[in-house]
Amino acid sequence: MFTYYLQLGFHSLKRNPLLTALMVFGIALGIGTSMTSLTVFYLMGSDPIPWKSDKLHAVQLDNWSAEQPYQPPNEPPDQITYLEAKALMEARKADLQTAMYKVAWPVQPENPEIKPFSSLGRATYTDFFAMFEPPFKYGRAWDAAQDTQQGRVAVLSKEINEKLFGGQDSTGKRVRLNEIEYTVVGVLDTWKPRVKYYDLTIGAFNDPDEYYVPFTTAIELKTQPSGNNSCWANSKPGWDGYLASDCVWIQFWVQLESSAREEEYMTFLNNYVSEQKKLGRFPRPLNNRLPDVNEWIEAQGVVSRDAQIQVGLSFAFLIVCLVNTVGLLLAKFMRKSTEIGLRRALGATRRQLFAQHLVEAGVIGISGGLIGLLLTWFGLMAVRALYAGLNNVARLDWVMVLTAIALSVVAAVLAGLFPTWRACQITPAVQLKTQ
Repeated sequence: MFTYYLQLGFHSLKRNPLLTALMVFGIALGIGTSMTSLTVFYLMGSDPIPWKSDKLHAVQLDNWSAEQPYQPPNEPPDQITYLEAKALMEARKADLQTAMYKVAWPVQPENPEIKPFSSLGRATYTDFFAMFEPPFKYGRAWDAAQDTQQGRVAVLSKEINEKLFGGQDSTGKRVRLNEIEYTVVGVLDTWKPRVKYYDLTIGAFNDPDEYYVPFTTAIELKTQPSGNNSCWANSKPGWDGYLASDCVWIQFWVQLESSAREEEYMTFLNNYVSEQKKLGRFPRPLNNRLPDVNEWIEAQGVVSRDAQIQVGLSFAFLIVCLVNTVGLLLAKFMRKSTEIGLRRALGATRRQLFAQHLVEAGVIGISGGLIGLLLTWFGLMAVRALYAGLNNVARLDWVMVLTAIALSVVAAVLAGLFPTWRACQITPAVQLKTQ
């Protein structure tokens, strides 16, 4: 029976091509607009590492001024000081832990045909790779001994490896960063997290770093951070004064395998801060936090209020398109009143007529949804062209494709409910008598 209704629906739509085109385009325009904004919104806030997001925790310690919070009403800093990073790494109370910060070093290629260029990298510990799981194409991460010994080793991204070594296995080769040679121990494969959740300080949607070096090496070389740096009090002059200051500029993450381990680590943090208070530091009330990945993304406002408003406005536009479709469907179905009356007189029930016309509305919805997907694709291309930072989230995935098709069918069926109900109220005797 469904196939029969489907044939009737296609036949009915072909009889009024202009009206059909208007309805299909109306739904397509609404779907394209709403799905473009919904896709960006969905990918912005989606879990970037769902298999372990509840085990990864950002460490927040409130070392800010007693006079005012870091952010109102009572938010602690989103980074920590070098003193805390050093103490927490030495304590090693988590299952895995890493301190890290962004660095900007010039790269001097051995190939004279490639000009030196500036590049952004990350100073971190070897646990970074086990915690955030970037895939390796060649080699591996450096070992813990290299962290302790300030090793001159590096892991390269796929992109910079292609630029320097033509994409070949470069493990064991040398790369010159900031006038110092580093041995390449590993090369990452393609790794572009939708949200750069492990460092939101300078942009959630920036590209991943181009190289990774030991944190201790960068500190030994007195490498200034290339990311955000916040201070509430003046530091003593020089690099040693900066390291001993209360300036926050280091991201610190831990991996805790259970809720019990999380409680243990929070107790450790509270005890650590309490001891520091005895030394005259941490003037604010105890306010340590351990948000997991999704809590961190929400707390840092990755999905902006503007993005939420845009989604609301786009769905309001979809509703306007559906209202117009309701009017067009009503006009179309009422023009078929003679046909409907005849079918009723020949024994068709209202339920059968209702199903027939809902199938016809569904055909309009699927057609509009497929065209709407094409419009969504163009819309996301426009977003990527206008906002380079949204390249990783302005892309269709299968979830959004299926959502678009389902939304278009549901929208068309909802739009067809009233016109279909109205058409089924036609009295056969009255309609046939008028003819």
